[in-house]
Amino acid sequence: VQLQASGGGLVQAGGSLRLSCAASGRTFSSYAVAWFRQAPGKEREFVSVISWHAIIYETNSVKGRFTISRDNAKNTVWLQMNSLRPEDTAIYYCAATRRYSGSSDPDHYDYWGQGTQVTVSS
Repeated sequence: VQLQASGGGLVQAGGSLRLSCAASGRTFSSYAVAWFRQAPGKEREFVSVISWHAIIYETNSVKGRFTISRDNAKNTVWLQMNSLRPEDTAIYYCAATRRYSGSSDPDHYDYWGQGTQVTVSS
């Protein structure tokens, strides 16, 4: 599976962005797909994951603001980000795994996209 993340950009606090993770491969529907982010000088952080059967988990700091979704027919997972804050600034990566139905541990993911920069100005 190859993943390509896109949709990042510069936005003011309170604004919105929609990230996309496009995947190649016929078995995409059997993968859990997650979003992680990494800010400068910080470790990679789990954001949200959607399992192959659309069960969702997310970190507390994005609950009520970010929404993950998928369309297996389009081989795409999205992360809708609303009410963005300066602390959301990071490079956002999508990742996929078939070994786990949903995990916040980056070591559980076998495939990674290249990352897309999200910058939120105050």
